[in-house]
Amino acid sequence: MAKNSYIAKSRASLEALKSANLLKSLNLNVIITGEAGVGKKSLAKYIYEDAPVIDASSFKKLTKAIELNDRLIIKNFDKISSFEKIKNLFSVNETKFIATSQKNLSTKVEDDFFSLKIYIPPLRKRSEDVKALSKLFLSEAEEIFGDLSIDFNLKDLDLDLSQNCYSLKKSIYKAYFKSLLSKEDMLEIFEDILYEEIGTGNDYRELLYLFDVPLIKSGFKKFGSQLSMSKAFGLNRNTLRKKINEYGLEEGKI
Repeated sequence: MAKNSYIAKSRASLEALKSANLLKSLNLNVIITGEAGVGKKSLAKYIYEDAPVIDASSFKKLTKAIELNDRLIIKNFDKISSFEKIKNLFSVNETKFIATSQKNLSTKVEDDFFSLKIYIPPLRKRSEDVKALSKLFLSEAEEIFGDLSIDFNLKDLDLDLSQNCYSLKKSIYKAYFKSLLSKEDMLEIFEDILYEEIGTGNDYRELLYLFDVPLIKSGFKKFGSQLSMSKAFGLNRNTLRKKINEYGLEEGKI
């Protein structure tokens, strides 16, 4: 993918991209809002390709950046501790900026600082973008881990959109990485994890959940009920129910 490109396949993303292309030739201050991971910073970087990105939660760094730059990208704009001081500083330095925020700003702040507002919806409302981003993240995974001609179908994956691009990328990488591992590789990783945990004097009892929980969760997914699971596991149903209650693993909530 080209530097500072912005993937837009859904109607909402195409509208945001249209606005961004117009803004490339205009000196307007813009606020981009939306949940974490929806692509706010990517869109901002698409408009101001070489502008530094500053986190507004650090007031000292922000004021210095305004003094040193004629263009800025400011993330977490809602976390500015003194809007009045920043407003005066912008006025003196004539710095142009694009800001991002997960939270909606007050009408006064929007009117004082911005000429345009762009809202990017979450990925769960942008199915076309999910497909395009999934392909992008899969290509990245192949580049990092190597293209080993794995039969990998994105349609079969349980994609996590809870944190938008952040969780989507993680779920793609995790699935791809898992497909590369043999059972021996997984056992070796698990051994390394256990090595860091053992030594308390009551290890077996305290670490047994690492075996039980994933086994019970996968059992619920595959067999659907405690009765079917107990038969498949060769485990007494009362013993299984006790473990489910102990770990708080309720049927239908996994």
